[in-house]
Order: sequence, then structure tokens, then C-alpha cells
Amino acid sequence: MTNSPASRDTLRSLEHHAAFIERHIGPNDTEVAQMLRTVGHDSLESFTDAIVPASIRSPEPLALPRAISEVEAIAKIRAIADRNEVFRSFIGQGYSGTHTPNVILRNVLENPGWYTAYTPYQAEISQGRMEALINFQTMCADLTGMEIANSSLLDEATAAAEAMTLAKRSARSKSDVFFVSNGVHPQTIEVVRTRAEPIGIEVVVGDEADAASVESFGVLLQYPDTLGRASADYQAISDAVHARQGLVCVAVDLLALTLLKAPGEWGADIVVGNTQRFGVPFGFGGPHAAFMACRDAYKRSMPGRLIGVSLDVEGNNAYRLTLQTREQHIRREKATSNICTAQVLLAVMASMYAVYHGPEGLTRIARRTHRLAAILAGALRGVGAHVDGDYFDTLYVSNIDAAAVHANAKAARINLRTIDDASLCISLDETTTREDVVAIAGLFGAEVTDIDALDAATADALPTALRRESKFLTHPVFNTHHSEHEMLRYMRALSDKDLAMDRTMIPLGSCTMKLNATAEMIPVTWPEFANLHPLAPAEQAQGYKELIEGLEAMLVEITGYDNVSLQPNSGAQGEYAGLLAIRAYHRARGDEQRDICLIPESAHGTNPASAQLCGMKVVVTKCDANGNVDVADIRAKAEKYSDRLAAIMMTYPSTHGVFEEDVVEICEIVHQHGGQVYTDGANMNALVGLAKPGKWGSDVSHLNLHKTFCIPHGGGGPGVGPCAVKSHLAPYLPKAFGGVRTEGVGDGAMVSAATFGSASILPISWMYITLMGTQGLRKATQLAMLNANYVSRRLAPHYPTLYTGRNGLVAHECILDLRPLEKATGVSAEDVAKRLIDFGFHAPTLSFPVAGTLMVEPTESESMHELDRFINAMIEIREEIRAIEDGKLDREDNPLKHAPHTAAQVSASEWTRAYPRELAAFPLAVLKQQKYWPPVARVDNVYGDKNVFCSCVPINEFEGEIEAFSEPNVA
Repeated sequence: MTNSPASRDTLRSLEHHAAFIERHIGPNDTEVAQMLRTVGHDSLESFTDAIVPASIRSPEPLALPRAISEVEAIAKIRAIADRNEVFRSFIGQGYSGTHTPNVILRNVLENPGWYTAYTPYQAEISQGRMEALINFQTMCADLTGMEIANSSLLDEATAAAEAMTLAKRSARSKSDVFFVSNGVHPQTIEVVRTRAEPIGIEVVVGDEADAASVESFGVLLQYPDTLGRASADYQAISDAVHARQGLVCVAVDLLALTLLKAPGEWGADIVVGNTQRFGVPFGFGGPHAAFMACRDAYKRSMPGRLIGVSLDVEGNNAYRLTLQTREQHIRREKATSNICTAQVLLAVMASMYAVYHGPEGLTRIARRTHRLAAILAGALRGVGAHVDGDYFDTLYVSNIDAAAVHANAKAARINLRTIDDASLCISLDETTTREDVVAIAGLFGAEVTDIDALDAATADALPTALRRESKFLTHPVFNTHHSEHEMLRYMRALSDKDLAMDRTMIPLGSCTMKLNATAEMIPVTWPEFANLHPLAPAEQAQGYKELIEGLEAMLVEITGYDNVSLQPNSGAQGEYAGLLAIRAYHRARGDEQRDICLIPESAHGTNPASAQLCGMKVVVTKCDANGNVDVADIRAKAEKYSDRLAAIMMTYPSTHGVFEEDVVEICEIVHQHGGQVYTDGANMNALVGLAKPGKWGSDVSHLNLHKTFCIPHGGGGPGVGPCAVKSHLAPYLPKAFGGVRTEGVGDGAMVSAATFGSASILPISWMYITLMGTQGLRKATQLAMLNANYVSRRLAPHYPTLYTGRNGLVAHECILDLRPLEKATGVSAEDVAKRLIDFGFHAPTLSFPVAGTLMVEPTESESMHELDRFINAMIEIREEIRAIEDGKLDREDNPLKHAPHTAAQVSASEWTRAYPRELAAFPLAVLKQQKYWPPVARVDNVYGDKNVFCSCVPINEFEGEIEAFSEPNVA
């Protein structure tokens, strides 16, 4: 007997429930209905119609495939990965093979406690990741011989470009010339040229020896150089450059610096490099953590983020982001860099690699790599090849038939670096084996039958004058955790100090901290994606080609643009690439004078910084009393600067979290005056499946794959910021550099070292879009807006939402206005942010875009239960503020002013506060069942900025609080 149609499940409905959508979206159907009632709507569709202006709504659904299950998606991407061929790579050119220690692979890269964390703006809940980063800074400063280092940059090439601009503003020389050695990696030279041209710097490339005689404000050297050589007289070059009041910048290989003299010992002023070979796979180009180290004199001008040591209110050491006045949201068009994202997760991996191996282990790896290179050089010389002397791990081999060698190599599944018809380069690394040396020698016709005998007969080739004698990594943290047990416990101890998304929602407005699903993350570590060199021959990267072209096509469909470049490896880089495309477009049309960029005063701080770096002059436009951009002011300024108007940069929905009604009109105004429209894609989470910027008049957007498209923030990076453009701008997208060329690559200027930037994490966004499909992506957008409006409506009696759009609704985020409360009680938005830590929450975005407010973005991934938990915490905090208003709590001695409270404080023998311990520790009863304890009390920011200290704290400063065997560097 069969069931009636009404009483049985259909195959289609069963398959729907197998799809991923319900795993990604937090609220279930019952909760959605309840939240809709709270915000005054009876369906998602009527709710959506009430928020999104009809003038921008897409009439048709996205032309993407249906949602599929995790099993199906994994199988599809597995087939794509299998199209990549992973040869043994000896290409080098700034990328080296490395072994990721399994304990780090599993417990950092694959651990949501590390990869779902956010930038450590809230110091008290970020002590673990900041300790890992201060280890990174110490590692870089020690190895380079510099006095201070930052906590990572995007890649070596962009770090070199940042070094150039730091030298320009720091050197006493009045020259506009930056000299670059032709021994610098080619991709670095390309990116330096990109950065230099719009800001009036002339790049001169020449022989390294000429650096001493060319009049310049700075020089860039590679040490060892791109062909492996390390034999120049660096001290003499440095002395000559300094005599002309210029600065010496050096791009280095950190592993080589375990054996070679630190650049700080022979006169370098600024040192950059890549920490990729410290345990981070090739990944077809990234993500990898670069760094900058410099002399102490330049620390207040150094770009990027610095972790510093301050004190908490109890007088204990505590880490924090320091010198934050350099951040772009403060300096805006006066910023000297648009750096916003770092590569924190990869910096953590590299620092843990150094902790795990220690100075002796790193030196051993370096010595072994060099010995294998020397043995190979001896074998090649034995068959008549010429090998340059004085090298570390890279051999420049000439007097050969390079084509024949490459043909032999291809047959043996080996990649070498092409130089010309008679020469090539071979770079060895940690992963190189004796068998590899024998195989490579055989490509040249050299037969190595006794490698030990050849070893005994071959001398080292390190230049005698440059051998390192100074010590490095002497801090106990690098000399303690060398067993796996110790390492595991150290990493666990650090992650326990932090709040990441594996413990709580992170309701940060403008940052979109949504679910980073495990299924999306799995392909990242597959060898077919992780172990491919970015300069591998195109035929070996067909899987990446399919993945990248597929993702580009998805993003084109979602945005309504015509082409996408995936080269930018951060959102700010995407902005920069988009503005460079606009600049090149105007110049190609003979409109060189177009240099004015209109930017609303509410814009993200990286917008004006990026415009300035493109040589544009920023003209700020007003916002009205409701937070909307002032269309009349835009029209007036577009008319005023009509002949010079290059672009407008706007964020949509606005930075204030609303859909403005006049966006189409704004586009028309700018186009009428010859300008281009750049739409910041930071808030695409409110648009996907509902509206397409490329269809309402926008010409270019950057997208944040680390926001809307699920790549995790990783404690402050990695990020990916693709640049999407209409067809007339497509020729000016960033160009290819080696590797695979796709339709999303133009002929413009390179903005990152690798053609596809952080390629190895692109599978995450590919998986997200594939898993969600047309229906899921649209529903995710609707739920992101519903969750935000639910929070806003529930909290309305307690905290007013500062800006709303049509029908009193917000988009995907809401700004809670705490300014009246501060005026009445002295309780600031920062006090509320710190008190939320006692409730186990990461704070919303503090005082951006409006001082004295909290911007909340709950995202679609948060369940109603989690939203209610946050709402209840905020209501309870409001009651505490009311108790101050009513005189029941003291205006200064209250739980908000003293938050957060540590376990040590509330369990101490004495308690002198005017409020109970229980209120401090357990403001809600549920916290007695599950409680996060911050490791430090409120951190003193002013002390940290006045006393800049950015390396590992000496062990004797801990006064015996912590045993060295487990946590020698914990504040």
C-alpha cells in the first residue's frame, strides 16, 4: 500500500534537505517566521521588498547551478584538483618547498580556534594570537638584524613596494629615483614599478654594483639575489647610499640568514621578505606572510600592523596593537599606505615553525639545504657546466643546452627555472632529498653513484665574508617547545586565551564574520592545490585554470560585471587595482588630467588611502542628517571638477548600513561628467542574489572573499579582494606573471606577486557558491538582513539604531547609538565593548563609522539562539547602565568601567569594588555553566603607544608567574 502524495516526502524535497543551505544559515524556518513577526513582516519576500529599492533589484534569479550536498561538492572539486600535476619543483624565484609540521598543520591551519579569529582590535580577547605574532616579529627582527618588525604584510613584492615608499618619506635625499638591482626577483620589480609610477617615483633598474653611484633616495637589493648569488660588497654599497642621504632596502631569504650575515650588520635600513618557506606551502602563489623590519627610527612610519607590549590595569604585561594612529580609517587620504589586511594565519604558522624548530633546527635545515646545493654544483661542474660560486641554495647554471635539460626534466616530472637558451636556475630547499640531487644531476648527463664521496670532496660555497656569527632566536620561546607534546600544549594554551567563532558570534559590522564551513576548508590542504609552484608550466595547472575560471564566472554572474581579476590579495589591493584600471582607462582616452576622486565622508578609510596611492586627489562629499550621501553635494562637486573628475568611490549599502535610494542617480551624475563609478564591495553580503552593482551603473568593484564569500579572517588575514569591472575597464586589470592566463587577466599593472594572488584559498569561495547555489545565496542575503533587523528591533527600547533606511529598516548591519548614555552616565561605547567580554562575546565594531557607537553585523550564519544570547547580554548591560543612572551603581566604580574581569581578580583574597564579585563574573546565570575568562584585565593603550616595545618580553619580567616549560612568553 503506497502513501498518498500529501503524506510522503518527494525525492526533490529530500534532496533539498541534503543540500548545504540549512547548514550554513543559522535560523530554521520556525525561527525565521518568529523573527519576521518581530520586525513586522509575514514573509521574507515582503521583508526584502521593504528594504531593497526597486530601482536596483535584479529581475531574474542568479544563473548559477542548484545547491548541492557537501559530498557532491567535494567530489566535484576533487575532480578539478586531479587535473593539476604536481611535479617536483626547483624553480625558486622567491618560493621554496617546505614541510609543514603536522602538529602545526592540524592545530593551526586546520583549527577553527585560529582560522576563525578576527583582527586583534580587542586586545583582552586576543592575547594568544598576539603572542604568536610577537614571536613572528621577534623572529623577523632577530634574523634580519633590525630593531623592529611588523606582524606581516601581503607578499614579498608588495612589501618591497611598501619599503620604497617608507624610504621615500624617511630619507633625507631629495631625489625621486629609486634604484632596484636587476638581481631582485622579476615579479617584485613589476610590483614596485606599479606602485611607483602614480606617485611620481622613477624606478631605475640596473646592475647591483651601480647602486653605489646612481643618485637616489633609496635602493632595493635582493640577498641572496634572484640567481642565488650573495657575493656583492653590500657594506660598500650601503656606505655610498648613506653618504648621499639615501636608504638601503633589502629583500631577504630568512632561512639563508641563519647562515649569512644579517643585513642589519652591513648597513641595511629596511628589510623585507617572505616567510613562506617557514612551513607554508606554495599554494600556487599564496597566501604567504611577508614582513618588514627596519631601524627603530622609522617605526612610527612603518606600514602594516605592529603588536606591542603594554600593561593592563593590574600592572601585568599585555599585548595590543600599537601605533594604531597609522591605521587608514584615521589617516584617510593622508595615509602613506592602504594596507588593511595582514596575513596573520600564515604569520602564525611561520612563527610556530620557528618555535618548533628553534635556532638550531633552522640552522640545521639551512646547512643541509646548502650542502645538497654544493654537492649538486660539484656534480654539474664535473660534466662541463658552469655554476656560479657564492650561493646559498640556488645554482645559476650556464654553458649548457637549456632546452635539452628542460626536456629531460619534463620527462622526469621535474621543474627548473628557465633563464635563457644556455642557462637555468635550480633552487633546492628543505624538501630536497639525496635522490632529488641524483635525479637533477642526471638531467645534465652527470651520474652520481656515491653521493657521500661527492659530499666529502665538495666545499661549502657560502661567501666567507658574509658568514653569520651573531646569535638569533635566543628568547626561551624559541628554545623550549621542540617536542610535539610541548608544542601541542603551547599552541593550545595560546588559543585558549582567545575568542574566535568556534566559541561565539563575532558581530562585527562591516566585517561579515560568517560560517567558514569545514567542507569549504578541506580542499585547501590537498597537495594538488597546496604544492603547486606559482610559476609551474601552464599545462600542469589545468585544475587551477578550471577552478579560477569557474570562480570568475560565478562572481561575474553575482555582480553583473564582465570580468574579474583574482590577483589582489586583500580588499585594499582590490580597491587599488580598480582605481588603477580607472586611471589607465582615462589615460588611454587622452584624459590624463582626470585626477579627482569623490569620496563620501562615511567611506571606509582604505578608500581615500587607495585613491592617494593612485595619484588621485581626494575630494570629500557630505552626508546628510540621516547618514545618506548628499546627492546635491555630489552633483555640485561633479560639476565643479567636471574636466578633472576621475571617479567616485562609494560603499553600497552604505557604511551606515542602509540602502540609499539615489544610487542610480549618483552613477548617472558621475558618468555625465566623464567619471567612473567605483563601488566598494565590503557590503556585498546584503546584495548577493538581490541586486548587481554592474547592472545599476557601477563600473568597478572590489569584493571581499574573506567576508561575503566565506574565506576565514584568520586573526586578520588572509584576505582576497578580487577586482570586478565592466568590459571597457577589462584591458586594464592586473596582468599575468607566469603561470596560467585566464579571461580574468588583463594587460594592466601587477598589484601582487602572483598572478592569482592567494590562489590556494580560492577553493573555499568556489565551494561556498557551489554548495549554496542560486537559492541558497539569495536566502543567505535575506537572512543576513533579517538577523540584523531582528537585533535592531529587539534592542530598540534599550539602544536606538542611529540610521535606518526605507520603512525604518536597516540592511545587513545596524549602528547602535551609545552617545546619549555616555553623556548621562559616563559609560562609553568602549566600556560596553569591554563588558561584553564578561558575557563571553567579541564586541561589535567600535566607534566606526561614527564615534561613540557600536556597529553590529550578525550575519546569516547565526541562529536565533545565538542572537538572543547577544541581545540578552546587551539588555543586561543596559540595566547596569540604568543602575548607574539611578545611583545604584557608582559612576566610576562599576562593572562597566572595570571590565573585563579576570579569574584572578574575582577570586582574589580581597575584593574592594563597590559591586559584588558575582555581578562582575556572572552577570547572567547561564555563564556559571560556561564561562570565558579573559587572560588580562583592561589594557592601557596610552602606555603602549608611549612605550613602544614590539618583541618577546624578557622572561625575567614575568616574576615567576608562569612556568617556562609551558608558556615562557605569556603576558
